[in-house]
Amino acid sequence: MSNDDQYGGGAGGSGYGEVGGTGQTRTRLPESASDPYGTPPRRTPRASRGLVTVVGVVVLLIAAIAFANQSGDTPTTPTADTPPPPASTAATGTRPVDGKNGGIPSGFAQTEQGAQSAAANFAVALGSDAMFDSARRKAVVQAVYVPSVAAARQSDLDRVYTDAQFLARIGLDSAGKAPKGLQFISRTSPVGTKVEKFSTDAATVSVWHSTLFGLAGEGSKNPVAESWYTNTFELRWINGDWRVADFTQKDGPAPVGRDQRAASAEEMAAAVSQFGGLTYAR
Repeated sequence: MSNDDQYGGGAGGSGYGEVGGTGQTRTRLPESASDPYGTPPRRTPRASRGLVTVVGVVVLLIAAIAFANQSGDTPTTPTADTPPPPASTAATGTRPVDGKNGGIPSGFAQTEQGAQSAAANFAVALGSDAMFDSARRKAVVQAVYVPSVAAARQSDLDRVYTDAQFLARIGLDSAGKAPKGLQFISRTSPVGTKVEKFSTDAATVSVWHSTLFGLAGEGSKNPVAESWYTNTFELRWINGDWRVADFTQKDGPAPVGRDQRAASAEEMAAAVSQFGGLTYAR
């Protein structure tokens, strides 16, 4: 995920930029809305502008070329008033995987459902606070990415997540740690998945998800805020499991917020500490 843009996202998985894939990859962390703890509104810091600008241009260029080269028999997008087939949204009841690789679920089936489950869990990993710790970040990269691109992604991610200026903007020290009395939160929650393309050895899967990002605690200048993104993963079937070759990220779709009282700093910190993450499966 890249220095000046929200990280993709990247678990991955920000109001900061992450270079999680090739030049195409942009993982964006949420931008802070108004501060429920009383401080003035501010934008979530972004990592280095030069790298982000280059990444953004590459992403747009690739998208434009892909669109221009679409064949005439490409399926059209259903209209808003046409509901998707029940099977595409209903829970399958398939048992989640038992295996783990670097703390991340592994051993997904070589099916469309398996690819969707893998993509959802990869989004969680690339958008987690593990990406801010050098040892845990390395474990995520090795577990998630195709071996042939893992080394390059590791270098990109290390450069982003060790940028002292970037870390300072989001309220962390040079080691990626939160100040005393505050708890850093970066958590991704998939809402749904969609298969864009599928073959036995490759798949393109989109994951719609929400992200919680910020510092919980009294005096936080970056309170935990929610943002919505869609990550599209290019997956490859390698050594009996799905791995990420690359991914891109775009904003939304974001729902309209309800008129609910914002949680206090203590409530938010307690909730994130007490409610554990999930393993996702179709």
